[in-house]
Amino acid sequence: MDASANEDVKSMSFEQALDALEKIVEDLERGEVPLDQSIRIYERGEALKAHCDRLLKAAEDKVEKIRLARDGKPAGTEPLDGE
Repeated sequence: MDASANEDVKSMSFEQALDALEKIVEDLERGEVPLDQSIRIYERGEALKAHCDRLLKAAEDKVEKIRLARDGKPAGTEPLDGE
């Protein structure tokens, strides 16, 4: 499959990509898609999954947890994983 066929995936939001991926899964599970089309949409699904994974990782990297001072008031933030 031509890699440029999935170029639009890179511009999708997480929600758009997830919706498209869910539709692909539904289509493949129904089993009513011809084999050649199944291969194409499976490859698109792989591109969508990879894009969702990248967006999710980027979001996780931005998440911070709030540190509390001894008096219980917020004292700043730190990375979620404590690093």
